[in-house]
Amino acid sequence: MKKVAIVTGGSGGIGRCTAASLQKAGCTVYEFSRREKPQEGVVHLTADMTDEQQVRAAVDEVLRREGRIDILVNNAGFGISGAAELTESKDAHAQLELNLYGMDNAVKAVLPAMRSQGGGRIVCMSSIAGILPIPFQLWYSVSKAAINAYVLALQNEVRPFGVTVCAVMPGDIASGFTDARQKSAAGDDLYAGRIERSVAVMERDERGGMKPEDAGAYVARMALKTSSKPLVALGLPYKGAAVLAKLLPRRFSNWIIGLIYAK
Repeated sequence: MKKVAIVTGGSGGIGRCTAASLQKAGCTVYEFSRREKPQEGVVHLTADMTDEQQVRAAVDEVLRREGRIDILVNNAGFGISGAAELTESKDAHAQLELNLYGMDNAVKAVLPAMRSQGGGRIVCMSSIAGILPIPFQLWYSVSKAAINAYVLALQNEVRPFGVTVCAVMPGDIASGFTDARQKSAAGDDLYAGRIERSVAVMERDERGGMKPEDAGAYVARMALKTSSKPLVALGLPYKGAAVLAKLLPRRFSNWIIGLIYAK
């Protein structure tokens, strides 16, 4: 029997490539996003992930058509950058509204079906910034750290129902995420140009990063597993960074991040 998968934010970047890889692996794939960008073999359902009712309606439609949901990949998200003290509260809230609460909307919508069918797999897209927070991308880092905590707690809540959960933590990916970042250089004169320099370093690294097709293939493989470690770094350099984040004193690892992104 074909597995039924939902990928949120599946119209571009890692999400689109994940949907394609799951479809090639034999899954019936639905992608949730606000705008349809047709993709062969993938069914689009319109849903704003920050709207709980829209998300529930889309999940109910999948269940009406397929009768089950085996995989949820929570990929919808975006990034903002700027100095914390000068970030508008509405922008910080919007960052969490999609990256964290949008993810939660999808999880809450699929869990009843997964519980009743006796199993399922939930993969949430986090970031290496969730364990190594990046200056001038504070709220993005906060959203990803929150996803890691969410996944660790949820794993223990749903384990008795045969549902497994993991967070995938990518680093630099050459995708549309870079161009979609909402940047603010407000106060850069006060910060001696460090805001724009920090974001420039990040964008340079992202544009030279892993191809989204490779990242999507990896996420699909994680989604097809029945279990895994709860927090999984994507890419050899970031697996190494995750290990160092555990081993090094926090003061030292944070100092290194400052040298890279806060000079």
